[in-house]
Amino acid sequence: MTKADIVNEVAKSTGIEKITVQTVVESFMESVKGSLIKGEPVYLRGFGSFIIKHRAEKAARNITKHTTMTIPAHDIPAFKPAKVFTAAVKDNK
Repeated sequence: MTKADIVNEVAKSTGIEKITVQTVVESFMESVKGSLIKGEPVYLRGFGSFIIKHRAEKAARNITKHTTMTIPAHDIPAFKPAKVFTAAVKDNK
């Protein structure tokens, strides 16, 4: 599902204009990105959490050049689904 699909679904189910829904969806995404950039996690009860995960420094190998390189420590954004959400996906199979 793409952002356009989400906008269409929300507009259809709520009766709100697509342009308004698109503005809200984009504002939500910017808010989540802004919070994560500041290092603040975003918790959405019943859905999941957008968090920052720290990756430690590690050694990696370039097998084509037969060299070893060091990947520095860094932070990455991640999503951790809520238990209710995970259970719903599992039960849907």
